[in-house]
Amino acid sequence: MKNMRILVLIIMSVMMYTSQAGMISNIHPLILVPGNGGNQLEARFTSDYKATSLFCTRWNPVVKKQGGWFRLWFELNVLLAPFTQCFAERMTLYYDPEVDDYCNAPGIETRVPDFGSTESLLYLDPNLKHISSYMAPLVESLEDLGYAEGFTLFGAPYDFRYGLAAEGHPSKVGSKFLDDLKNLIEQASITNSGKPVILVSHSLGGLFVLQLLNRNSLSWRQKHIKHFVALAAPWGGTVQEMLTFASGNSLGVPLVDPLLVRTEQRSSESNLWLMPSPNIYSRKPLVITPSAKYSAYDIAQFLVDIGFSEGVVPYETRILPLVNNMVAPEVDITCIFGSGVRTAETLFYGENGFDKQPEILYGDGDGTVNMVSLMALESEWAGKKNQSVKVIRIPDVSHTSILEEDVALDEIVKVIKSINSVISSLAFS
Repeated sequence: MKNMRILVLIIMSVMMYTSQAGMISNIHPLILVPGNGGNQLEARFTSDYKATSLFCTRWNPVVKKQGGWFRLWFELNVLLAPFTQCFAERMTLYYDPEVDDYCNAPGIETRVPDFGSTESLLYLDPNLKHISSYMAPLVESLEDLGYAEGFTLFGAPYDFRYGLAAEGHPSKVGSKFLDDLKNLIEQASITNSGKPVILVSHSLGGLFVLQLLNRNSLSWRQKHIKHFVALAAPWGGTVQEMLTFASGNSLGVPLVDPLLVRTEQRSSESNLWLMPSPNIYSRKPLVITPSAKYSAYDIAQFLVDIGFSEGVVPYETRILPLVNNMVAPEVDITCIFGSGVRTAETLFYGENGFDKQPEILYGDGDGTVNMVSLMALESEWAGKKNQSVKVIRIPDVSHTSILEEDVALDEIVKVIKSINSVISSLAFS
């Protein structure tokens, strides 16, 4: 009887190993593209750096890397004033109307560490893993599925402050990221016997991936892309972004004064990209004051009225044509997102103006992105020829918890398993 139990255990072990080996042999390379603030960012000072306050002049971060590089995002001390002010001025971007593009603050150089690896996506601060975890739970789940870092699993971090621009306008940093991502896709495919790649994005990363697909030929997409899985993608922007521009957004951190980070948040090109799209939100009032109502069609006037008129030109010329041109890439897409979480739908400002946080009317969404935006691809491309869009809602899962809650991770893993089980038609061509 004992020998029989041992034999059964051996047989079960062999079956499990064989099953796992089979899964690994059929696995498609996978690239993770993070969202806004979803990877580490490094900086260093040049001789042109001049702080705006004596404190910021004297406060220098601990430099741990050769060449004077330090981690700009994320460090815990930035949550405390006056460190917050120093952090904000170093993160601020500037739009140069002469060259029609964005650049860093004078005296600040930035770089994205570990491109191609998931290393900078796992934890925003590797010294504080318990509170700064980002994609670590998702990566662990993918590794349990058989994915291996540097072989079948890759990461595509980027400088999330920068965005992209409509055709005819330069976007040096954002375009360089798309080039790097394209090269990573091709190399991942080559090193995996030519298998097309699965792209998995979170939040803002989905907008970059969609642009990458549409800026390359159909033949390239058919050869190199197996599937696009978009997690919590804000296809049509968010109402919360209007709050960010108007009053600053502490992102729920109780120690941060939102007004201290408002200027820096307004300067972010990607934040401007996330303003509500007129095509998606239509003419519904999103911000209401005693003297005005603003819909997604009134963003330019809204920017003027909140005191950020310098944002009008880049918004109207670079961003608006981009968001108004949502082209189906003819790549299979699965959208996975949370629902049933209170999400800002209408902002009400009183006589005190935009320096005070508004009263908020909430609606459905994932706590950050409104349901109409999360569902935008399905509604915009319904019946579109050669375009498959599958939508998976996960109740009571938020914009960030989709990367860590078991119910969400299980659903993501199930989708990845299903994609890997489908044999590409190109394999026989």
